Amino acid sequence: MDLPVNPIMAAKAYKYKAELLLKDYLLADSYVLYAAVLGGILMCKLSYDITHMISSVYFKGYASLTKMQKIEWNNRGMSTVHAIYITIMSAYLVFLSGLFSDNLDGPITFRSSHLSNLTLGVSVGYFIADLAMIFWFYPSLGGMEYVIHHMLSLVCVVYAMLSGEGQLYIYMVLISETTTPGINLRWFLDVAGMKTSKAYLLNGVAMFVTWLVARIILFIYLFYHILINYDQVKQMDTLGCLLVSIAPTILFVMNAVWFSKILRGLKKTLAKRHVE
Repeated sequence: MDLPVNPIMAAKAYKYKAELLLKDYLLADSYVLYAAVLGGILMCKLSYDITHMISSVYFKGYASLTKMQKIEWNNRGMSTVHAIYITIMSAYLVFLSGLFSDNLDGPITFRSSHLSNLTLGVSVGYFIADLAMIFWFYPSLGGMEYVIHHMLSLVCVVYAMLSGEGQLYIYMVLISETTTPGINLRWFLDVAGMKTSKAYLLNGVAMFVTWLVARIILFIYLFYHILINYDQVKQMDTLGCLLVSIAPTILFVMNAVWFSKILRGLKKTLAKRHVE
């Protein structure tokens, strides 16, 4: 005689089997990472097209822009979407997830998770798509400094995704993308002829603050963290050690140069306001 089946126990059993399937076969498959990269490229395509559609309807001046201005406008909409996504995910993984907590055993430089790997995959897709556009329209969407920045970022993110090494430092660097929406908004305001508006002034102040925190102070803390944990850093592969040591330094120098330009621009804007 068959025993009655407990529906609650049966549901738990199916859930357990589904989790095992997801862990052992789907998430463990390297093809999922490639799917994440393709997903990142698709995200770029969709956000580019959606920016175009929304701007065509709600921004009257969009139709009067030149062809290259429209392309850059849409491209900046695309980069803003990625910046919001990667900032939220990076902040969660670094500060909230517990993945890089000091309470866990093992070197902090070798910690990764399915979520952290997939997040990096989406970011790889973005850097590939944006680099392709920069090369195709070079130098209209950015000069050599943008190429160096994106190439360096792409190499580091791909290495961290495939090796699982140094992801904490990659995500700390990616948090700096929090400045991107402000940079893009400044360009939008400029093209829209709003350089004398209050919004433009507030944007300049916000850019100064976010850049100082995310691209100067955070990078200084990153260097400090690498220094005090260098015994763990040197356990990484040679390429990983080089990337962790050299890439943030190059990016920090670039950030410092751009920060000086932001500071000069803010001073100029404030001086004009004072005269008026």
